[in-house]
Amino acid sequence: MPSRRAVIAGLGGLLATAGLPGGIRAPRAQTLAMAELRGGFDAAEAGILPGTEDDQSRKLQDLIDRAAAVGQPVFLPAGTYEVANLELRDGSRLTGVPGLTRLVYRGDGHLIAAQDTRRVSLSGITFDGANRWLADYTEGLLAFRSVDEVVIEACDVIGSRKCGVYLARSGGRIETSRVTGAAEAGIWAIEGRAFTIRNNQIFDCGNGGILVHRWTKGEDGSVISGNRVARIGATNGGTGQYGNGINIFRADNALVSGNHVSDCAFSAIRANSASNITISGNQAFRSGETAIYAEFEFEGALIEGNVIDGAAIGISVANFDHGGRLSTVSGNIVRGIVDKGPYEPTVSGFGFGISVEADTLVTGNLVDGAETAALAIGWGPYLRNVIVSDNILRGSPQGMRVSVVEGSGETVIRNNIVDGATGGAIVGYRWNDRMGDALDDGDTSMPHLTLSGNRVAGG
Repeated sequence: MPSRRAVIAGLGGLLATAGLPGGIRAPRAQTLAMAELRGGFDAAEAGILPGTEDDQSRKLQDLIDRAAAVGQPVFLPAGTYEVANLELRDGSRLTGVPGLTRLVYRGDGHLIAAQDTRRVSLSGITFDGANRWLADYTEGLLAFRSVDEVVIEACDVIGSRKCGVYLARSGGRIETSRVTGAAEAGIWAIEGRAFTIRNNQIFDCGNGGILVHRWTKGEDGSVISGNRVARIGATNGGTGQYGNGINIFRADNALVSGNHVSDCAFSAIRANSASNITISGNQAFRSGETAIYAEFEFEGALIEGNVIDGAAIGISVANFDHGGRLSTVSGNIVRGIVDKGPYEPTVSGFGFGISVEADTLVTGNLVDGAETAALAIGWGPYLRNVIVSDNILRGSPQGMRVSVVEGSGETVIRNNIVDGATGGAIVGYRWNDRMGDALDDGDTSMPHLTLSGNRVAGG
């Protein structure tokens, strides 16, 4: 019986003598035959060899084009390939050996890009930017524009001078991959199409971890779940535009759940003008500013079941003056909150466990040891329809600060336990100025406040 290699070679010869279009020679015909029998194109069999100093870009681009034309993947054996300016075609699939197949960027443009295609896939490949210059036309080492489905699995993206992965007007998913050492953001998705970012590691990036943004506010539907994000800087400065582990901007209906986020210059999770957002079951450690933030023009924020340890503010639901409203803050554990942030505060300051303003239910939370106050309820006249109930607040100088400025709206504070608040369990404030002694249950001096059933210990 003839060997498998002989069969492949024979098929190659038949294809070569059949007058294939474009003058395909026998070696390429053999590769096509192998693709059919083995379910893909092998880079080694196309003469693309790892470990050489030659630029392999032209050969690999040719292989990518031919494989996509017949709907087959390209397999890159273990080793290092120096390439640049590769363009994925509709249906392109590049696969390698996880941790062993490396594409190293040679410079003078970009590494991988795709545009106006239906589907592309990358799996098991390390993409190394080598911290080399990237062209002005690209925002990332891997850049995708108007791709219906981008799939990135079990890949490493390292050493990008810009973003690690950039996606514009694209759908798909990034899973079980690692992005490290990006000078800008690890992953930046703009105007996404219900993108999924799940079970990835995003470490040591200069200005952001995972960014899901829109230029115009609207439905996005992205899911960001199970990721580990750590050591995110803010090299561009600012007061929160950069330095966030997970940042949702103008992207409605997003889900941020089960992520582990630590050591970010500003927020672990920051939602800006993002309506109907769910932020649940996350862990946020050692945030430089506010650990979890819902701010500006949003309607609808569910913040529940998160664990926060270390921040200048634990949870902030703010900017009623810009339309921020309608939220639930429940079942969170907040501790390690300090009165120190990355800049000099211009308004109420730092050291608050949870801060809320409008149309909000705050219930079932445990705040331990916030250095200023466990809760801040309202800011000036920006207070309306807030219920604070069944929380445990302990070890803070003040239990709750509540706004008593004219125009403040209805607020109910009931059935909370406040322990160790030597500066008062419930204290009225006009902006930054304290107004009188602590407020007790049944106090009617502030018509917008209803206080009942609160228990004070150790004050």
